[in-house]
Amino acid sequence: MTDRPKLTTTAGAPWPNNQDSVTVGPRGPVLLQDYQLLEKLAHQNRERIPERTVHAKGWGAHGSLKITGDLSKYTKAAALQQGAETPMLARFSTVAGEMGAADHERDVRGFALKFYTSEGNWDLVGNNTPVFFVRDPLKFPDFIHTQKRHPRTHMRSTTAMWDFWSLSPESLHQVTILMSDRGLPIDPMHMNGYGSHTYSFWNDAGERYWVKFHFKTQQGHAHYTNAEGDQVIARTREGFQEALFGAIEEGRFPRWTVQVQIMPEMDAEKTPYNPFDLTKVWPHADYPPIEVGYFELNRNPDNYFAEIETAAFSPSNIVPGISYSPDRMLQARLFSYADAHRHRLGTHYEQIPVNQPKCPVHHYHRDGQMNVMGGLQSGNPDAYYEPNSFGGPLADAGAQEPPLKVSGDVSRYDHRNGYDDYTQVRELFTRVLEDDEKERMFGNIAGMWETVPEVICERAISEFTKVHPDYGSGVRRAWDKIKAEGRYKPTIVIPDPDPAIV
Repeated sequence: MTDRPKLTTTAGAPWPNNQDSVTVGPRGPVLLQDYQLLEKLAHQNRERIPERTVHAKGWGAHGSLKITGDLSKYTKAAALQQGAETPMLARFSTVAGEMGAADHERDVRGFALKFYTSEGNWDLVGNNTPVFFVRDPLKFPDFIHTQKRHPRTHMRSTTAMWDFWSLSPESLHQVTILMSDRGLPIDPMHMNGYGSHTYSFWNDAGERYWVKFHFKTQQGHAHYTNAEGDQVIARTREGFQEALFGAIEEGRFPRWTVQVQIMPEMDAEKTPYNPFDLTKVWPHADYPPIEVGYFELNRNPDNYFAEIETAAFSPSNIVPGISYSPDRMLQARLFSYADAHRHRLGTHYEQIPVNQPKCPVHHYHRDGQMNVMGGLQSGNPDAYYEPNSFGGPLADAGAQEPPLKVSGDVSRYDHRNGYDDYTQVRELFTRVLEDDEKERMFGNIAGMWETVPEVICERAISEFTKVHPDYGSGVRRAWDKIKAEGRYKPTIVIPDPDPAIV
C-alpha cells in the first residue's frame, strides 16, 4: 500500500484529507479557507461541457485503416496509397437524442471517422445511410428543430417531424430508409457507414475525380423491430455502448470494408441526377464500388470524456489528394462543424490530445481558449505574422489542388426546380425492400401517427403514393388499423391548412 501515489491538488500540492471539511469544532460551520473543499466543488460545477446540438449520444473506439487496393490513378493522398496503414478514431452516434437518450431508438446513426495521416488529420463525417433528409443547408436548422423538443410541451413532436417531412419531398429517400429495418441496427458493428456527401480526389497530374465513400460492415447487417428495441431499452439505455465496448474488450475486433465510387470530373455534367445532391445515390451499375481496403477497431478509450466526448470531427479536415465538391450541404458543414467545436471545446480545440495531428503542425493562430501547446506554432516567437523575415512557416505550393470546373450565375437557385425526388425512392421500394420489410415499414410509419393531425398524415400518404401506389396504400392500411384500435388521438387540429402547402 505504501507505493500508491500521493493525493495532490491540481497545482501539485499534497492533499492531507479528502474525507472531512475544515469546521469550527465538530458541529461548527465550514470555513472559507478550506480550499480543498472549494476546489472539489468548483471542479464539479465545471465537469460538463455543452453537448453536441446534433449527434449528442455517441460511442467510439480507436483502430487503423489499411489500404490494399491501388488508388494512385485517382488520388495522391498518402493515406490512400496501396500498403498504407493509418491510425484512426471512430465515433458512432444517434442524431436526435440527447446525451441521456436510449441507444436503441429508431434514428439515423452518425458514422464519424478521423484518420491521423502523415499529411494531417483527415475526417469523414457521415451516417449509416447514403443519403440525407435535405439537400439545401438553409433547411437544416429547421429540420433539426423538428427532431428536438417542442418549445411548449418540452417533448419530442411526431407532428413536427411529419409536418416537415411531408412538406419536403426530398426527404422521402431518407425517411424510407429510416422507417425500414435498417433504421434500427442492433449495435454499431452491424451497420454500414457512408461518407454520404460527394467528395473529390485529385492526383499528381492535376486531374480531379468525384468520389463517394462506403464502409460495409464485415459483421453482417442485423436489426431490431420497434418492439425488440423497446425490450432492450427496458433493460438498458446503453445497449450500443455495451456491445461495442464489450466486443473490443473481448478481442472481437469489428471491421468494415472500405469502398469508393469514382466519377470522372466531367461526368457530373451528364448524369440525369445531380451527383452533388445529398438526397441521391449514384447507381452502382453506372459507378461500381471499388474495394480499396478495410478499417478495424481494436482499442477502447481509457477515458471516454477525453477521447470520445472531446473528439472533434469536421469535413473541413482534408489532406492533399482529397477535397470537397459543390454539394450544398457539404459546403455548409465545412463551416458549421468546426464552428460548433470552437463553441463547445474552445478556439484551439485541435490542441486537445485526441484531436492533435500526429504530424508536425505549423501555423500563425494565436492566443484564445485551449492554446496550451507552448504558445505559437510557428517555431520562432518573432514569427507571429506572415510574411516574415524570421524563418516562419511558408505555404506549401505542392498542396494546391487543381481548379474546380464550375459555371453559373450567382443566385438563390430553387433546390426543387428540376429535381426528381421520387424515382430513386421508387427503385428502393420496388427493387430492394422485401414484402415483409415493407409491411414492417408501413407499421413503423403509422405507429408514429397516433397524435399527428390528419391533414399531415394525408399529405404524407400523398407523397408516398407518388413514389408508388403500393407505398401509399400500405401506409394507409396500417394507419386505418391504428384508427380501428382506437389509438389515433391527434392532439392538434389544423382547421384551415394553408392551400399553398397542402
